Amino acid sequence: MDASVVGIRLASGVLMPLVKKLFRGEGAGAGLIDRPVRISSYVSLREQRVLSQADLRRLADKLVAEALRAPGEQPLPPGEEAGVAAALAVTLHSLGDLALQDAQAVEMGARAFAAELRKAAPPTGLGRDAELFHDRLLETTCLHILHFFTTRSTYIPAALVEQTRRLDEALRKIDALLARIPRQDGRDTEFEARYLEYLVKRHNTLTIFGIDLAPGSARWPLDLAYVSLEATPRPRRTGGEASSAVPAQGPAHGPTPVSTEDVLALEPRVLLRGEAGSGKTTLIQWLAVSTARDEPEGGLVPFVLPVRSLTRYSERLPAPEDFLVATALKGLPPEGWESRVLGAGRGLVLVDGIDEIPEGERDRARDWLTDLLAAYPGNRWLVTSRPSAVRQDWLASEGFAELTLSPMNRADVAGFVTRWHRAAEAGEELRDQLLASLATKPELARLATNPLLCGLICALHRERHGFLPSGRKELYTAALSMLLHRRDRERELRLTELAEEPQLQLLQRLAYWLIRNGRTQISRKRAEELISGALPAVPAAQVLGEAPAVLRHFLERTGLLRAPTEDTLEFVHRTFQDFLGARAALDEGGLGELTRHADDDQWEDVIRMAVAQGRPHDRAAIIGDLLVRDSDRSVLLALASLEYATELDPGLRQDVHKAALRLIPPRNEEAAHTLGRIGPLILELLPYNGKTVRVARLSVIAAAETGSEAAVGYLAGYCGHPDEEIRRTLTRVWERFDTRQYATEVLARMVPPPDDLVIGSEAALDALTGFIGPPGLFVGDQVSRAALTRFLARQPVAGLTLWHFDGGSDAGFLRGHTSLRRLTINAWPKLRDLSALHGLPLEEVTLYLGNDVPLGPALAGWPRLRALKLYSGHGPWSFADFSPEARPEELELDEADPDLAGLGRLTSLQRLWLGFDWRPGGKGAWEELSALANLREIAVHTSAMAGLAACAGLPSIRTVRVYDEDEAWDPALRAQVAHRFPEAELTLVPQTYDT
Repeated sequence: MDASVVGIRLASGVLMPLVKKLFRGEGAGAGLIDRPVRISSYVSLREQRVLSQADLRRLADKLVAEALRAPGEQPLPPGEEAGVAAALAVTLHSLGDLALQDAQAVEMGARAFAAELRKAAPPTGLGRDAELFHDRLLETTCLHILHFFTTRSTYIPAALVEQTRRLDEALRKIDALLARIPRQDGRDTEFEARYLEYLVKRHNTLTIFGIDLAPGSARWPLDLAYVSLEATPRPRRTGGEASSAVPAQGPAHGPTPVSTEDVLALEPRVLLRGEAGSGKTTLIQWLAVSTARDEPEGGLVPFVLPVRSLTRYSERLPAPEDFLVATALKGLPPEGWESRVLGAGRGLVLVDGIDEIPEGERDRARDWLTDLLAAYPGNRWLVTSRPSAVRQDWLASEGFAELTLSPMNRADVAGFVTRWHRAAEAGEELRDQLLASLATKPELARLATNPLLCGLICALHRERHGFLPSGRKELYTAALSMLLHRRDRERELRLTELAEEPQLQLLQRLAYWLIRNGRTQISRKRAEELISGALPAVPAAQVLGEAPAVLRHFLERTGLLRAPTEDTLEFVHRTFQDFLGARAALDEGGLGELTRHADDDQWEDVIRMAVAQGRPHDRAAIIGDLLVRDSDRSVLLALASLEYATELDPGLRQDVHKAALRLIPPRNEEAAHTLGRIGPLILELLPYNGKTVRVARLSVIAAAETGSEAAVGYLAGYCGHPDEEIRRTLTRVWERFDTRQYATEVLARMVPPPDDLVIGSEAALDALTGFIGPPGLFVGDQVSRAALTRFLARQPVAGLTLWHFDGGSDAGFLRGHTSLRRLTINAWPKLRDLSALHGLPLEEVTLYLGNDVPLGPALAGWPRLRALKLYSGHGPWSFADFSPEARPEELELDEADPDLAGLGRLTSLQRLWLGFDWRPGGKGAWEELSALANLREIAVHTSAMAGLAACAGLPSIRTVRVYDEDEAWDPALRAQVAHRFPEAELTLVPQTYDT
């Protein structure tokens, strides 16, 4: 952050009216005195009580808001405004403690005077960025306070005249500078616009395998190609308790998957793990393009840092001034531009592929990241990696949340296939044929778990007129054939024809060199040397010419290699590199070299592909060596390789199972996910209904992770398990499977029925049937009123959450649903009429409507109501509206200021939150409250606490919660409340408020 910017954001015309509120008005008289006045004598604090703590906080809120309102870079990370305002209010409160004279203060100057205030005030407790912003804002405020001193009194010592002149001149300069924001010179602004335009053009297309788009390129517009996937937060420990790295936005049970494009909106620092081809690089492209295109001038600036490009020659990772070294704009930014952007907290740093540097260099990469984070706090960071490349909590000490990309579910795959065929202009008939195959062939569906594999399947399906391979090895082999040979031949191009095998022999040498050297990029010169050395042994390839011509053929015609820069080459995807590298290892007889790297994550896929492509004795040798190594990773790798070993000695296969038993059941959740990714062969090793709840939980996670059809039967065995975490897992994963099969075999048999089943599509809703009792549904914004009405006509529900629902202006489709006990409405913009809810047996109601909907008539018709939570957007209601038969136990009124008339008759209440805005309306309010003889918990604003302690008789109270703007109770008030309610726990309700 450029701290000097903060000091010029508040013009005198804005700040002076706020500063004047800190001081009492002048009395009558000319002020003809013979000595300066002490500051504390005319501060509107302390015993004068002209300015309360709450008023001071509101003033501080306005100061912070004005400081952040100006155009240009934002000097404060989002979410820290309230903390800075609270600290500023406390610091300004110390004005009443200063023994300085006004003349002394003016002579000191603004910076020294601000330092005196800091000394008199308690520590702020803020982070580094927030404290720096607080100090600069305090200094700016002090500058105007001193100016106020020089103009307030008729006593203006001659010694201060020159000081006053200089202060006035400084203020005029400040106002003049404001007119010239942003502060960066014109070269910065001009280059930044050019850079953002370059990012959009550079990253706005993707490779789409197997098709050509005009004019003869295989590039796919990102807007068409991007598929929104989900990432699951890894729970992390804070304060001794497990918590989700990213707050849930759906049902609040366990870590809730979040949309990939939202991860940085929820967390400023994210480590994202994902398998090869899972969409990590595509996400980075999408974030870069959308940010560059949509951010306003002076907003976030993306920096795309593909690690493979930055470290191809064991070079040091770049300092900010070298962030553009791998781009066409290298050397063009104004000197120091990158550091100025990062220093202002405007950077979006996207570090792609930590796993693509050798394992021995990753600690150095972490040090590089740590140094950047320390030097440039306040920016946003995304780091991607394969799941096993770095340990858990690798960046936790730096405040990084960890998320893992989820496999594509059936809906994701259907959406991808539809978009692919639209972009390829392949026709609806071909699309529907492929969708039918994916729905009826479990093995094929299990392959389509990420965008890369899904794209290959689409391309092969089109090229082979509906014929599809059945396994991963066959899929890659067919894809290579398509890219190397079939495409040119089938398009009848008049080019020199070269068979597949010679091309594979040369390409696999490049791949194996990259793998052995722990790289994903190779220099063009080195690639030509490798091809030149191999050409004598592959004479058929010489028809293309010398090594440069052969390499040019690979780049221009096959689509397997690409040139990210003029002098570097890489495989179009790491998966092809691993597949071809495994082929080279088998040809060279390098089985021992393969298994020596069993504990290196960069070799895992290479080993599996070697098992898939090897002859029976090769497979036996590799798997046997993995067992001899006997590390956890090597045993898991042997187990995972069984899927690819079409022919293997039964005894060896059994030995692998025996060795794996020490890892089954998995030790923790991370191990469960790793085990599940091996595939359905683990299902026969997992215990049914584990001996302990923990074993059962981890077994269910592992089985669900396989995503296989066979797992449905295994998971069905847990339908009656009483553990809530197991039940949540069963309901959370259902859209990974065939929705209709899973709904029939698992969800419909759960006892009791699920109560938080997330419905993300109308197809999923249509698949639900045959529950043994009414379930609870969480209905997303993709479900229409018509679809929900049809469902409710055949299936009663006990609970219903409508999330951003677009269902017309009334709730008529819920009329007469006598099974409904729980209703939550979170944003229904068009809703105007709740009358259809009258008479329903609702027991729990939560309303966040977003518009003024009359509530009273519906409230009167809920005789079984036990809990009511009201947030913004409700219309008129009163406590007198409650049904006479209702016995509510819990009321939470977040944004309401209710009249308490009629509250006293609700004697069943045990928990009452009156909300931040509620203030007592007189003696009658306390009488109503005092009638609640069973009330055990209450929450009110600080300003109501004195009255609560003095007037309310609440003998059952055990918890008093306080809405407080500065999160610091007045000690005397706290003592008064504690004395009144000696058995109650006193706690704050953490909130952030706008003025």
